[in-house]
Amino acid sequence: MKKHTLLFLLTVTLLLLYSCKEDKNISTYLVSYKDFENSVKVDGIVEPVLSTNILADGYGIIAQLIEDGVFVNEGDTICIIENEELQNRYEQQKTALDNAQANLKKTQANLKMQYALSEAEVKSNEAATQIAQLDSAQLQYYSPKQRQIRELELKKVSIQKSRFEKRLSTLSIIQSTELRKIEIEIQRLTNEAKSIKSILDNLILIAPKPGLAIRSKNPMTNRKFQVGDNCFRNFPILSIPSMDKMKVLIQASETDYRYINVGDSIYYTFDALPNEYAWGKIVHKTPIGKEFQPGSKIKFFDIEASIDSSSIVPEPGFSANCTIVLKDIKDTLVVPQIAINDYDSIKVVYVDQPHGYEMREVHIGQSSSKEAVIAKGLRSNERITLRKPSESSIKKKTLLTTDSIF
Repeated sequence: MKKHTLLFLLTVTLLLLYSCKEDKNISTYLVSYKDFENSVKVDGIVEPVLSTNILADGYGIIAQLIEDGVFVNEGDTICIIENEELQNRYEQQKTALDNAQANLKKTQANLKMQYALSEAEVKSNEAATQIAQLDSAQLQYYSPKQRQIRELELKKVSIQKSRFEKRLSTLSIIQSTELRKIEIEIQRLTNEAKSIKSILDNLILIAPKPGLAIRSKNPMTNRKFQVGDNCFRNFPILSIPSMDKMKVLIQASETDYRYINVGDSIYYTFDALPNEYAWGKIVHKTPIGKEFQPGSKIKFFDIEASIDSSSIVPEPGFSANCTIVLKDIKDTLVVPQIAINDYDSIKVVYVDQPHGYEMREVHIGQSSSKEAVIAKGLRSNERITLRKPSESSIKKKTLLTTDSIF
């Protein structure tokens, strides 16, 4: 019996010693006044507030495209779009136009020759008429039969003269009509060729002003445009930003998005600019999220933030480390979240006292994932534990509602 009692006492003693050792090594935190900041950290991309978009004025495949971020001068060729179907139509139109112009020259030559032959016939008839008229002076010396024949010949010559003159007049009208038809066809082909050439010329994109040429995102691939990509009319292929004013575009998760509000302050650091800072505000939130990938339940929301002041103006495309300040309270009591414990339906902390620990109810004000503002229940310079001590070391329990010990 004594043996069992001794063993029991030894066990209790060891447990008490272990408990005392454990509580002795509990980490503590000295309560003090400091600035509280509840913030969300997200990533963003620097973009210009104002930029000149260079749009595709037609559809085709990008054959040449200037490198992203290259400085260009006004008038530089920055993109060439190829449209094989349109190019083939232009070549066919040019061939048809060349053929029509050749046909015009051939028709003009043929008509000129026909007119010359008709004129020759008229002149020949005029000569025959003059000869017949000379012979008519000798009709009085002919026999009646010969006179009759000669008169018929004169009548025939007169009829031929009228026919030749009429043909010459009609031929002029016919030639003018045929030539006009060919000329109209040439004009139509010329206009169509010019129209197609204008479209092809517009597929060669020229820099409208000097600056950095930034490739735009292809809405079909969700990445920046590359050589070989398809493009359509009014697609912004490139942009030339105004470098004096920048903004930051943020893609926030649904969890972070619900806490962020328009007007929240934000400050930035940049991987490409160590030790440089910038400050701004949230200016716009997109109400509709986008799927992280097709079929995914995870959504991201676009947020736009201003850069109101900065030690140096970041360039477009720089990645920004964004800290969005949701709440900022100056000079208040702040404790780590790990020091706050749940006891029934209240929040408590464990205050380190000379003869053990006091479990004390606290009222929480603003809080973040790491820290909380103590609205009531603690004073500056009190020391609290960062984890719950053992029950045996808790010597006092206090509620704020009654300030009683229980």
